Amino acid sequence: MEGESKPAAMGVQAAPKGKFRIPVDSDNKATEFWLFSFARPHMSAFHLSWFSFFCCFVSTFAAPPLLPLIRDNLGLTGKDIGNAGIASVSGAVFARLAMGTACDLVGPRLASAAIILLTTPAVYCSAIIDSASSFLLVRFFTGFSLASFVSTQFWMSSMFSSPKVGLANGVAGGWGNLGGGAVQFIMPLVFEVVRKIGSTDFVAWRVAFFIPGIMQTFSAIAVLAFGQDMPDGNYRKLHKSGEMHKDSFGNVLRHAVTNYRAWILALTYGYCFGVELAVDNIVAQYFYDRFDVNLHTAGLIAASFGMANIISRPGGGLMSDWLSDRFGMRGRLWGLWIVQTIGGILCVVLGVVDYSFGASVAVMILFSFFVQAACGLTFGIVPFVSRRSLGLISGMTGGGGNVGAVLTQVIFFRGTTYKTETGIMYMGLMILACTLPITLIYFPQWGGMFAGPRKGATAEEYYSQEWTEEERAKGYSAATERFAENSVREGGRRAASGSQSRHTVPVDGSPADV
Repeated sequence: MEGESKPAAMGVQAAPKGKFRIPVDSDNKATEFWLFSFARPHMSAFHLSWFSFFCCFVSTFAAPPLLPLIRDNLGLTGKDIGNAGIASVSGAVFARLAMGTACDLVGPRLASAAIILLTTPAVYCSAIIDSASSFLLVRFFTGFSLASFVSTQFWMSSMFSSPKVGLANGVAGGWGNLGGGAVQFIMPLVFEVVRKIGSTDFVAWRVAFFIPGIMQTFSAIAVLAFGQDMPDGNYRKLHKSGEMHKDSFGNVLRHAVTNYRAWILALTYGYCFGVELAVDNIVAQYFYDRFDVNLHTAGLIAASFGMANIISRPGGGLMSDWLSDRFGMRGRLWGLWIVQTIGGILCVVLGVVDYSFGASVAVMILFSFFVQAACGLTFGIVPFVSRRSLGLISGMTGGGGNVGAVLTQVIFFRGTTYKTETGIMYMGLMILACTLPITLIYFPQWGGMFAGPRKGATAEEYYSQEWTEEERAKGYSAATERFAENSVREGGRRAASGSQSRHTVPVDGSPADV
């Protein structure tokens, strides 16, 4: 980081002044987050990503709000419902891994649109199911669409700089997850409208599935028509011009699976986002059966859990950036551990207070804020684990969320082994246990929860290990080096102030010596 000599040697160019409406850094990543703007390409990518993920969430969890009706019409048993719930989140485990690799190789725009369009037929087919097996199959294939979460997080990490990446990932992921709450309103409402028009219950719930199908279809078309992979263009153009190195699957895979931090985050994410998925599958039926409320009331209660995402997950991302501003990466790690641990405690309490309707609703809402904020905090850390394999590591983390959901439902909510309230309590204990490995995450250049950085270690050194000397000489690691320079604040205020005493980056993104 000696002035401009190094970036110049690597062929790094700052963004021409006025190229973007939003302020950017030397890597053309946005340094501000304009929530209500559609400024291309940064904010348009944000809105396209969260809305398409929102539509996929609506499709995946369209069945649970109408489950009492579907159960009676198809003659489903508790085991059938449990298996379908598991199927809805299990397929996305491998889909998310594939999505991460696709983002690294072809870009988030094509990867996202492809998975959304490929899973849309399963949503429409939900209207013609007539057995437990067909119900399981449509839920399984529709669940693949949740892999769009990976492209959402990858896209935001590609568009926003280190000081804003936690917030961007948190808001995009949180607003996408809102689909899990909104669908609790949407499906019963559509059902009631169709029924009042003159249809029978048997027909009305089937017609209702066309709404999420249509939403998903149009969101994919919008991503293709208006999206852009990177600040400087789409992958195809950047590969063709030589501005971006076209990587191989082998290199992407190797650097992802050999980074132990990715595996720990996949585990811990399994018990924040994974728990959220499990609760989305059981919460409406739990309140319907346990407290004898009507379908509409059960849907409202379940919706409140998912709708908390409008502020909880973004709040987690914002908290991650705030902690980083004061304490660097160590602050991000401590924040994740504390928030997710509190979420685990509240989950245990939720399982214990099953004797009281009011207490159960209150604790569930409080629990939703913490478990969803932990998701936002997680993806405040993920972008710093690796640059070369960012997509696949995002996929591993996201896939870990689905693995956690599958294991939780298989162990606690499948069949009659446990009462639902008992399963919720044990799920909370699992959260507490699986959050502990966060203490093992350590970045040599920034430190970990209980240890400071290694003397002399730098971000450049950490990220350059993913590239051979020959690849660095050819300039393939240019973007990685720019990222390392822009992530100096992860060392805390002292490291950031030390860097700012040597360099500054004006609003137009052009580097200049102080």
